[in-house]
Amino acid sequence: MSHKPPQIPFSSGTVSKQTHVDLPNGTFEEEYGRQGFFGRTTHLYRKNAPTGWTRIDGPLHPHAYDANAALGTATTAPKRFLGNDDVCLWIYAPQKQTPHYVRNADGDEAWFIHAGSGFLETDFGPLKYRKGDYLVVPRGTTYRFFPDAGAPQFYLLIESFSEFELPDRGSLGRHAFLDPACIDVPQAAASGAPATDGKEWKLKIKRQNEYTDVYYPFNPLNVVGWRGDAFAYRFNVEDIRPIISPRFHLPPSVHTTLMAKNFVLCTFAPRPMETGDPKAQRVPFFHSNIEFDEVIFYHDGDFFSRSGITPGMFTFHPQGIHHGPHPKAFANQFSKEFAQEYAVMIDTTRPLKAFDTAVSCEMVDYKNSWKEYAKP
Repeated sequence: MSHKPPQIPFSSGTVSKQTHVDLPNGTFEEEYGRQGFFGRTTHLYRKNAPTGWTRIDGPLHPHAYDANAALGTATTAPKRFLGNDDVCLWIYAPQKQTPHYVRNADGDEAWFIHAGSGFLETDFGPLKYRKGDYLVVPRGTTYRFFPDAGAPQFYLLIESFSEFELPDRGSLGRHAFLDPACIDVPQAAASGAPATDGKEWKLKIKRQNEYTDVYYPFNPLNVVGWRGDAFAYRFNVEDIRPIISPRFHLPPSVHTTLMAKNFVLCTFAPRPMETGDPKAQRVPFFHSNIEFDEVIFYHDGDFFSRSGITPGMFTFHPQGIHHGPHPKAFANQFSKEFAQEYAVMIDTTRPLKAFDTAVSCEMVDYKNSWKEYAKP
C-alpha cells in the first residue's frame, strides 16, 4: 500500500501560528489554495484587504444578480441563468401546472424550491414539495409540476450533465450532515391527469437544448410498480445538520450536499459561529477562487458576510478575482454568535457564462461593495 507523506508547510515573515486564528495585528489573511480547499495551500498575510480596489476595468469582477426581478420572464418555462459544459442553472416561477409532461435527455436535475409548494408527478410516483426542498430527478425521467394555487413559486434548477451523487462522509459516518433516512422516495402510482387537449397526452423532450414533442393516446405516467436504486427523491434543508467546529472556521467543502462531474453543490444551514476561541475568525476568509467559479443563491435568513444581499439573489465570484467578507461583517464578526442563513452554493471547475436572464438583473455596483477596504 502506498503512503503519501504529509505536506509540510514553510513560512516566512509575519504569520499566525494557526490558520484563521489570532491573525497578526493589522493583517488580512488570504487563503491561496489549489484544488478548491483540498490541495496545496499557502496563507498570505497582507497589510491591506485584497478586495480593497478603487476600480476594475474589464470583464473579470464579482457579480450579483437579483433574480426576483427576472421571475416575470420565467413563468411559462425555465430560463437559463448561468452555465458551462458541466452544469446549467435555471430559474422558474410556474403560475399553474405544467401543460405537458417533460423529459430531460441532456442531464440530471436538482430542483431547489426557494418559494412555493405543490407536487411533482414522476415515472416513480408523485412527490409533495414545499419551501426548502431539493427534488432530484434523474436524466430520462418523465415528470410534471403541479404547483399549489395562490402561492408565489420560485424554483432554482441545477441541471447536471453527469449523475448526482451523495458525498462520502468518510470517518464522520454516513449519517453526518444529511442522514439518508431523511430522503423521501415516491410511491408508485399511475397518474390520473387528463389528456393535454382532451384527446392526447403531450411529452416534451429536451435533447441538446432542443425540444421534441411526442404525443400519446394514453397517459405516459402509467407505472404501477418499481424496484431498484435509480429514482427521483426529495429532502429538505431543515433535514441538514451542519458539520461545525466551535474553535475553527471550516471551509465550504464541509457543506457539500451533492456531487457531480466538475462541480459540487453545497448547502449552508443555520449553525453556531466559532465562539469557542475569541481569537478564531468567524467569517469566510479572503480567497481568489484559483480553480473554481463560485455561485451562491441566497434562500433565507441573515447573510452576515454579505451586505445588501436578500433572499432570491445570486452572487457569482469567478476564478482569478478576490472576494471575501464585506467590511462591516469583517469588523463586527466577533459580535455574531449564530449564522441564521440558508443558501445554496455551486462551485465549478470550468468557467461559467452569464445568460441574458442573468445579465438583465445584474446589480452592477456590487463589485464596488468592498470599497471601504480601500480607504487609507
